[in-house]
Amino acid sequence: MSVREEFDEWAASGKDRGMEDRHWHTAKHVLARMPVEAGDAVLDLGTGSGYALRALRERGIGRGYGLDGAPEMARNAREYTDDDAVGYLVGDFDELPFADDSLDHVFSMEAFYYAADPVHTLEEVRRVLKPGGTFYCAVNYFEESETTHAWQENIAVEMTLWSRDEYRAAFREAGLYVAEQDAIPDREVEIPAASEFPVDGYESREAMVDRYRTWGTLLTVGVAP
Repeated sequence: MSVREEFDEWAASGKDRGMEDRHWHTAKHVLARMPVEAGDAVLDLGTGSGYALRALRERGIGRGYGLDGAPEMARNAREYTDDDAVGYLVGDFDELPFADDSLDHVFSMEAFYYAADPVHTLEEVRRVLKPGGTFYCAVNYFEESETTHAWQENIAVEMTLWSRDEYRAAFREAGLYVAEQDAIPDREVEIPAASEFPVDGYESREAMVDRYRTWGTLLTVGVAP
């Protein structure tokens, strides 16, 4: 199954809104760190329901572009967004439909690991960013977060499983300076008492704490020279 087919099904079943609810716990902290200014142009890679661009518009960005590989995701995002300054398009992470040095910032939440060629995607991000522009890449599927590795079994699309070091190395290989990298914990998900486990796919409370509180979401920030 292709990325488009997988996520068209998710959009049709309403999973896009569910992802928005779950991702917001950590996405809001990532968005708060982005150094956006009035009038900036921002691309959201793997936009899903478009929630990130709606939030950034409240901070005054001038133009938002949400790119998704699934037509149904992009269609839903348009329906959810009543703002002429935000547009959604269907496209490939490996060939971004933007001119060189045309964007101030790129954001991606829980989508980068679906790129067919992640190194080339980073090169594309580098190409479209203006000098000094930033890429805020957030993922919760990564090597150190061992409890997330089983997700691949439930998703037909091949996912990239990189470590923290591999993310930094790939950013640098693509020509991006690594400005920061850290794990943003999800402190809003309720973790039941040990006596209630197993629950929600977690065999122990320690495993769930590891997933949400210890590793959470890995944020890597790249800056274009």
